[in-house]
Amino acid sequence: MPIRHCLAALAASFLAIPLGAKAETDINMVLNWKYQGPQVWFLLAQDKGYFAEEGLNVSIDQGEGSAAAITKVASGAYDAGFGDINALIDLAAHRPEVAPVGVYMVYNVPPFTIATRRDGPIGGPEDLPGTTLGAPANDAALKLFPAFARSAGFDGDAVEILNMAPNLREPMLMRGQVDGVIGYYSTIYFSARRLGLDPETDLHFINFNDHGLELYSNAIVFSREFVTEHPEAVRGFVKAVNRAIQDTIADPEIALDSLMKREPLLDREMERDVLMSAMQVEMSHPEIAEIGLGDYDDARMENALDIIARINDLPRRPEAEEIFDRSFLPPRDERPSTLKP
Repeated sequence: MPIRHCLAALAASFLAIPLGAKAETDINMVLNWKYQGPQVWFLLAQDKGYFAEEGLNVSIDQGEGSAAAITKVASGAYDAGFGDINALIDLAAHRPEVAPVGVYMVYNVPPFTIATRRDGPIGGPEDLPGTTLGAPANDAALKLFPAFARSAGFDGDAVEILNMAPNLREPMLMRGQVDGVIGYYSTIYFSARRLGLDPETDLHFINFNDHGLELYSNAIVFSREFVTEHPEAVRGFVKAVNRAIQDTIADPEIALDSLMKREPLLDREMERDVLMSAMQVEMSHPEIAEIGLGDYDDARMENALDIIARINDLPRRPEAEEIFDRSFLPPRDERPSTLKP
């Protein structure tokens, strides 16, 4: 083909690209856990084309724990994750060069708890020495157990920890194979309900934040390398998820459709309850009325950093700016002030 014809064809191909179209950036994301209610905004943003509008091609994998999500992003296996900010703080203290960066705080109320049988001998932290507690190895609450023991004033080394598969946690508790289990409040609560139990009458919860650990929890995080190389992609991702959270607040059923499309065997009613619990409890700290969902309170974050550094004997205390970059947040008036419809 003559050169002039080649140039004409090339020019025509460029003209065929719609004005304003963005080159796609691939983002591989890992969730905190298997598909469940409190992840619907990621799935909804994908289904409604919000990611695509920002020029993003996002793939979403199920996870193996909130703490594991942090290490998977740090290792380079994923660009982004939905993971525990406290695990990020710990990693940043030891290996700041690979620690991911938080960009949107989702769980602003700590969900970490120990559940015991209400008819059992454990009433509070003082009863835990000499007992056996169970949890999945990658559970973020388990990673914080030594900090909880110090904060609550008991010998954590006097507690035996038994690792088990996540689906065995509540059954082993009810069979008496462990004295208590460690995990996220909503996870244990609704897993117990799935077994036909009434968590309100059958279980007793010892919440970490009632004993000195007033912390933040899960956030959207990105690898440090990705943040440096693709800042606009990070900004677009956060914008898309924030839009999907707003949609979920307005109509949870549409968001649940995205979940059920991927896991049709889930109990929709149960997942609705899990979603609403997360929104009304774990995401509804009073501070969001002022600062909006996604951000953090400076004084509260500084206190959380002090707690984690002191109780875990970290080699260094990371600064808030090391673990979280709020510059990627949408404007304040575009972020939720309440999670109530």
